[in-house]
Amino acid sequence: MRIKITLLMVFSMLFFGTQAQEKTNATYVGTVGSVVHVPSIASQTNLPPARVKKQIMQDGRASKNLIIPGKDPQIEDDYFKRNPNKMEQLLSGRAPTLVFDAAASSSQPTDPAIGVGPNHAVVVFNTGFRIFDKSGNPPTGQISPNPTIFPNGGCCDLTISYDNAADRFVMTFLGNGAQIAISDGPDPVNDGWYVYTIPQINDYQKLSVWSDGYYMTDNTSASNRIYAMERTKMLAGDPTAQIIGFPLPGIVTSGFYSPQALNVTNNNLPAPGGLPIIYLQDDAWSGVTQDHLKIWTVDVNWASPGSSTISAPLELTTTPFISVFDGGSFSNLSQPGGGADIDALQATVMNQAQFRKFGSHNSAVFNFVVDTDATGGELAGVRWFELRQPGDGQPWSIHQEGTYTSPDGKHAWHASMMMDIQGNIGMGYTAMAGPTTPDPTTKRVSSYYTGRYANDPLNTMTVAEELIAAGNQNIPGLRYGDYSKIDIDPANDKQFWFINEYMNSGRKDVVGVFQIAPNYNNDVGVVSIDAPITGTLSNSESVTVTIFNYGQNSASNIPVTFQVDGGAVVSEVFSGTIASAATAQYTFTATANLGTVGQTYTITAETNLPGDEDTSNDGRTKSVTYLEPNDIGVSSINSPVSGTELTAAENIVVTVTNFGGESQSNFDVTYNLDGTVVTEVYTGTLAGNTSASFTFAQTGDFSALGTYNLSATTSLPNDSDTTNDATSVVIAHQNCQPSGDCSFGDGFRLFSVTDINNTSGCEGYADFTHLIAGMEADTTYDLTLTTEYGDQNVRVWIDFNDDFVFSNDEIVVDNVVIAPGQGGGTYTITTDLVVPAGAAFGQHLMRAKTNWNGPVPNDACEETTFGETEDYSVQIGTVGVTETIFDESGLTIISLDNNKFDVTLKTVNYSNAMNLSVYNTLGQRMLFRKLENNGNGYNYKLDMSYAAAGVYLVRIGNKDNGRVQRIIVK
Repeated sequence: MRIKITLLMVFSMLFFGTQAQEKTNATYVGTVGSVVHVPSIASQTNLPPARVKKQIMQDGRASKNLIIPGKDPQIEDDYFKRNPNKMEQLLSGRAPTLVFDAAASSSQPTDPAIGVGPNHAVVVFNTGFRIFDKSGNPPTGQISPNPTIFPNGGCCDLTISYDNAADRFVMTFLGNGAQIAISDGPDPVNDGWYVYTIPQINDYQKLSVWSDGYYMTDNTSASNRIYAMERTKMLAGDPTAQIIGFPLPGIVTSGFYSPQALNVTNNNLPAPGGLPIIYLQDDAWSGVTQDHLKIWTVDVNWASPGSSTISAPLELTTTPFISVFDGGSFSNLSQPGGGADIDALQATVMNQAQFRKFGSHNSAVFNFVVDTDATGGELAGVRWFELRQPGDGQPWSIHQEGTYTSPDGKHAWHASMMMDIQGNIGMGYTAMAGPTTPDPTTKRVSSYYTGRYANDPLNTMTVAEELIAAGNQNIPGLRYGDYSKIDIDPANDKQFWFINEYMNSGRKDVVGVFQIAPNYNNDVGVVSIDAPITGTLSNSESVTVTIFNYGQNSASNIPVTFQVDGGAVVSEVFSGTIASAATAQYTFTATANLGTVGQTYTITAETNLPGDEDTSNDGRTKSVTYLEPNDIGVSSINSPVSGTELTAAENIVVTVTNFGGESQSNFDVTYNLDGTVVTEVYTGTLAGNTSASFTFAQTGDFSALGTYNLSATTSLPNDSDTTNDATSVVIAHQNCQPSGDCSFGDGFRLFSVTDINNTSGCEGYADFTHLIAGMEADTTYDLTLTTEYGDQNVRVWIDFNDDFVFSNDEIVVDNVVIAPGQGGGTYTITTDLVVPAGAAFGQHLMRAKTNWNGPVPNDACEETTFGETEDYSVQIGTVGVTETIFDESGLTIISLDNNKFDVTLKTVNYSNAMNLSVYNTLGQRMLFRKLENNGNGYNYKLDMSYAAAGVYLVRIGNKDNGRVQRIIVK
């Protein structure tokens, strides 16, 4: 999305949506499939233990992403990552008051959830549940859900909620459709359960509590995607309880349906009707032109269920986001120190979307994961929203949205959020080391929380990250989480209970209990030292601090102090009044002596309120430096970057940083491109201790394949530190669609190895991917080569790791020479082609390349002298096995109009799902899509109309075997 956004634009966009008036009637009306009353857990004997053995769940959250490669080109990092509020993560959090491992299971994933009642917390995971008291003590072990609560069988995917208004627990279970168990009282141990079967549900059932019903969304391609269930009758165990099904008109998904109906957080129910259902819409998906939210409204009529309706969706435009990872693949985030990449849970509204009524408005909060890094790298963050409506049944608008990123460059995702009685937000989440995290192996998958106070600056999580529990191992396998869940203690409507999955000497679900709302009556602290800042300082600098009132009572006449480098303490009094959960600035009358150039000073400031009940958050420390006045340099070269489409007129863009304290202007900036030196003048003014982008008027020529050395530097008279003036990069114009030079005849007249025997003309970069050689690992083959001109060097690669990059460790024939020193004529040699031991089973590209009168270069894309490049395919593995899987026609790709392709793979005696992947020539996965067998094979309509021109690699297969072909986007 090529949009540059200013802060003004962000706020103006938030409140405008398209309100559609059309409504659709219910598409299904019926009653529950069955109901049975199950006696209390306390009354049962020989409770069966939960299944906890290793089991990879095969639920429908498996990737089905309908991504169009290149449709949403990212040119900037996430807006909120680039523009954080100064209050972001500034306020001190409090350590959780209770942390305990609630479940242990080897299920991949465990899918933890929690429901908190007046005296108990019920924890569920994929294949079991456990009950705890409010101190974290379990009166039960880990129990199997069937037949303990669910007597009708089933497999997995338990969820739990607490219906505050009815004082009942509501548990769901997937099997024979969805099963819903409602406790007949608030005690999950001693009360019984009404258990209902809803056969219509398929997968990923998420139940929400609303005033006029229980609502459940379904991951399905069928027409009915949301069901209303007659809550009043279900609470009474009435077998005539009705269910009503609705479509979601106008929904666009990535293939996986994860909209959520809002769940009422507390016991303050809204008026009947007007249930909102929310979902994200990403403009990387087919059929979406702009990032936005969709909100449908359901109105049920239990007296006349057929007249119940769902609205057309309201569309709320959001700040642009990137919700696609790895082209939609399940495997996204690299774990520290190695191990499998794990799922970022993309394209999913995370469990649970929450609703709460306040005196002046209603609020809804929810979140989903985004990639905050617009480059080829990845940094997961949490895009979160608060929607508001003036009252029940009124239109919704975006009140605030933000993107939360974890400190130290960690990934943050897998979040769940909720509001307390005061309107404060608590959000639990997962974090682990990202690409730039220091000491990454100390930051494995772990559980954390953050939050914000109700009156904090909008779009900002102000509470600093707090650790709930640190993981000590990497997650085995790529399946992680699917969801976590936060709940709130109905006893005080302030205390959040968050459950999450991590590794603690095995796969565990950990609960953390924390609170954002004030714990104490009197509690204040300095949360930031706003001035002075690093730059040009003096011997009489003003000191300004921000004070936050963490307490429940207003605070006045607050003693506040500062000191420099541990010296004399300056004590003064802030005489104003600060309301609970509010901030105020204070500038000391006394000044600080910071007058030595080049020195770094440590300033400490704190409050000393009499009777302060928590002194741990009283102070802050900050370091500031009196910078040398004149010091500038180039800190980075931003453009161009290595790629396949570089031209003869590339813009050269650098970041110029003023490391000094004084503003600078009209200084020279120079670039050196492999000896070509260009000097221009930065004519603007660059303030001290700031950076700015500079684009040279003179472009650079990067059109030829190969590598380029590019450096850039500044020149400033009297620069105090020339060591930071320059920076350099190596830029590769790489992979490739090389052309052959046929001036001296055919580089390959005959290429023969095993079952490839190809007589060719001089094709240059020919397409022979339909010619497949069967080979075995740890085997040597005879390769016969015939040319029409002598002194030809030949090199052959096999792309064993299918990344479309032919590297030195994939060379199987290394610069053999045909007819050294000879001229025209027909020459033939036979040489060894060695397939190494451990070569990956499956189908891979093979590239053969010639060069005249010299060795073939390491770069398999570099042009050669009078040389030729041809591509083939090889199948590593037993031919007899592959013949039982793939039809002899194999993988076929038909080029359609407008860079669209019809991709077909035919199989025999094989019907399991296979994965389709598309890679660019940098080896980056552009698209991942799980394909189901259509009866005799697999088909996909590949849309590359938004992708850059060039060569791409298409593979369909499973982890053991597949077929690969190259396509060209024009």
